[in-house]
Amino acid sequence: MSQTPSFNLKTTSGKARRGTLNLAHGTVETPAFMPVGTQATVKTVRNSDLESQGYGIILANTYHLYLRPGLDVIEQAGGLHSFMNWKSNILTDSGGFQLFSLSSLRKVTEEGYNFQSHIDGSKHILTPEKVIKAQTIFGSDIMMILDECIAQPSEELRTEESVELTLRWAERARKIHPMNGQAMFGIVQGGSFPKLREKCANSLVDMDFDGYAIGGVAVGEKRPMMELAVKSCIDHLPENKPRYLMGVGKPKDLIDFVGMGVDMFDCVVPTRNARGACFFIPDGKLNIRNAKHRNDFTPVQKDCDCYVCRNHTRAYMHHLFKAKEWLAPIYATLHNLHYFASLMAQLREAITDQRFEKTSTDLLKRMGLFEN
Repeated sequence: MSQTPSFNLKTTSGKARRGTLNLAHGTVETPAFMPVGTQATVKTVRNSDLESQGYGIILANTYHLYLRPGLDVIEQAGGLHSFMNWKSNILTDSGGFQLFSLSSLRKVTEEGYNFQSHIDGSKHILTPEKVIKAQTIFGSDIMMILDECIAQPSEELRTEESVELTLRWAERARKIHPMNGQAMFGIVQGGSFPKLREKCANSLVDMDFDGYAIGGVAVGEKRPMMELAVKSCIDHLPENKPRYLMGVGKPKDLIDFVGMGVDMFDCVVPTRNARGACFFIPDGKLNIRNAKHRNDFTPVQKDCDCYVCRNHTRAYMHHLFKAKEWLAPIYATLHNLHYFASLMAQLREAITDQRFEKTSTDLLKRMGLFEN
């Protein structure tokens, strides 16, 4: 890797921002949605499917890849891009959220996370330094620092202690930045406490990361708490650096938080919902298993030019899911990823044309009007 990561803010519409994120494996148009490929694969789709839909960056997870297949395998393969034969960019999460989820199998110390593998029970430790070294082996285009993610809501004192630990870990990670063209993002924590969010953001900005994520959201809190978390810190993040809202990605969320100034998102929503027979369409969500689709020979979405809508009907997709055919979640995922890519393209165009507020209002009015 040789290209220095950079972010160019091209235009704004209200607080919504359009820019370009320049990374070692190409330029990403923002605001951008990143499909989740936790295990070095976006479930049920090929790399070529992602490429054809214009996805220039996907997400993988350090915790899972550290355990399986292991750092040695990925290093021998020549890095994560070579291992999975993915030509575009990869962001690797640090694993902090996964370790948060394994509350009965891990312990947090000043050093890092002591934990047992959910696969075989073996004991491990992940430290801020070890996480960066792992992502250096991966060759990630964007590396995420190790942070402590805690349950929401939490008491203010517990949240403050977590913020302080996250900041100490951030300093340790920043000191070993390989400076080899890989970007490193800091992660803003602070729960639903605006002063803690502001403090964390300002402290991370002083460390001069390549970008900044807003973490500790989408962990079970109600929507107003999530909005408060974003609003209380986003104006303290630099205009000339990308802003990434972690783990958030329902269509309404994408629209609302782009409007608050967020540039990047990731979420399992399009792929996980697809495996549950849920198709996203401009009017909301469509459950293709419902009986009304048994004899419906129209496309899933009439104005959609994805492979599924161009070639198959609701009746056929209803049949595939009812018959539990493997092709069913594959097709549903193809459609949903196309929908998300198209939605982000609409938002980028609206920002360029200085009509984000009207476009977002129109999109939100149409969503959720029916359950099909």
